[in-house]
Amino acid sequence: MATRNFTAAIYREDDGFVALCPELDVASQGDTLEAARYNLREAVELFLESAGESEITERLHGEVYLTGLEVSVG
Repeated sequence: MATRNFTAAIYREDDGFVALCPELDVASQGDTLEAARYNLREAVELFLESAGESEITERLHGEVYLTGLEVSVG
C-alpha cells in the first residue's frame, strides 16, 4: 500500500477542533487535537478511496504554503 503526505491545518473552534487538508479541500473535526487529526486522516483516506481520478486531480493543490499574515486593522 502506498502512502502520501498531506498538510493538516488544525484550529480550535468553541469546545473542539476543526481540521483541514488544504491540498484536497477536505475537512473534519474532533473534540481533541488528536481526534481531529485522526478524523481528518480518515476523511482524506475515504475521499481518496471513493473519488474518481478526475475529481482527485481537479481538487488536488500541488503546493500549499502556511504562513503568517500581517494586516492593518482600523
